[in-house]
Amino acid sequence: MNPLLDALLLRTGYNTTLVTIGAALLGAAAGAIGTFVLLRRRSLASDAAGHAALPGLAAAFILMAMTSGNGRWLPGLMIGAAISAALGLVVVHAITARTRLKEDAAIGVVLSVFFGLGVVLLTVVQALPSGNQAGIASYLLGSAAGMLRSEAELIAIMAALTALSVFILRRPLSMLCFDPDYAAISGVRVRLTDAALSVILLAVVITSLKVVGLVLSVALSIMPAVAARFWTDRVQHMVPVSAALGAAGAYAGAAISSSAPSLPTGAVIVLIMFGMFVVSLLFAPARGVLATAIRHQAFRRRVHRRQGLLALDRQESIHDGMTLRLLRQSGWIRRDGVPTPAGVLAARDAAHDEALWRLHGDRYPGDSAALHYHRIVPIKQVLPADALADLEALLAAQPARKSHATTRLAPAGY
Repeated sequence: MNPLLDALLLRTGYNTTLVTIGAALLGAAAGAIGTFVLLRRRSLASDAAGHAALPGLAAAFILMAMTSGNGRWLPGLMIGAAISAALGLVVVHAITARTRLKEDAAIGVVLSVFFGLGVVLLTVVQALPSGNQAGIASYLLGSAAGMLRSEAELIAIMAALTALSVFILRRPLSMLCFDPDYAAISGVRVRLTDAALSVILLAVVITSLKVVGLVLSVALSIMPAVAARFWTDRVQHMVPVSAALGAAGAYAGAAISSSAPSLPTGAVIVLIMFGMFVVSLLFAPARGVLATAIRHQAFRRRVHRRQGLLALDRQESIHDGMTLRLLRQSGWIRRDGVPTPAGVLAARDAAHDEALWRLHGDRYPGDSAALHYHRIVPIKQVLPADALADLEALLAAQPARKSHATTRLAPAGY
């Protein structure tokens, strides 16, 4: 049987199954919390936490190796990494709050200093005479293969708790990301919620160390959220989409890595998530490149068609080739540029619609500014029936305007 297919179908043993499911839960939690981290504009905070975890991880390994002879006890390593990562986030906050440095500069300082200290401690780990230091390097890029049952169970439990925390706090986190002042007025404890966001992010980073590694931990939380941003503009939809993308990418990456032990799990997960990002960038219907290009082209055609009809009504010459082509395709002008009976009626309707839009802009300038984009579509598709009836009555009370869309309008040769 194909090892990759067996891994994807969870038929390669209890440990691998548990790791794959745990990775999917972790990916879902990271994707969900990554949405709020992205909207809160703290994408690099997870990178700083991941790199800041290295010295704590190495220090915990050294301490446990010197006291018990085995430095690979996962709960001890996670505790050390959590303390170090939390210290890194506190330093970032302190530098940002007490100096004129921006957050990106503070993150750059903390990230480089803590990671440098971690690399120094790793050289100490490699020189230890006691303890099994062979697996400590796997925390840099992650490794699902060869994971002990107790480690897999711990990751699955922490991932499930993290996902549950995100689900419980999703509403106050949403309010915090978009308008902290409104959140405070509404009764949300902003500072406590902000701290909860950092704690959940820290838990995701620490839990993901064994799966994706500390170097690539930022990708687990940010890439699903960035990909989900192309699919929707609503945060209540973005959170589940990001969670689904994170779960799918982590599940596939952990399964593939388990089927080929030489592959680093973190790198495989990141590559799969990057593939999801590219697909979202190109084909997402809400903000994807292809959908945006189609909408832009449709908008251009609508503008040319509208301006062409208005030009017909005003008896103005039309020189734009695209406008003439669209009018001919719609059956509104003949090949010699003379309006057809259908074109005359369409031009009068467009002029009447434009007059209603102009009247609406005069009476409701604020609403008109908000609806400016919609002036290329019939006003009856935008305004409610009662508002449209009022405008029709006001327009009828004004002096009638004569339409002239009956003569040849395009230059010879078109």
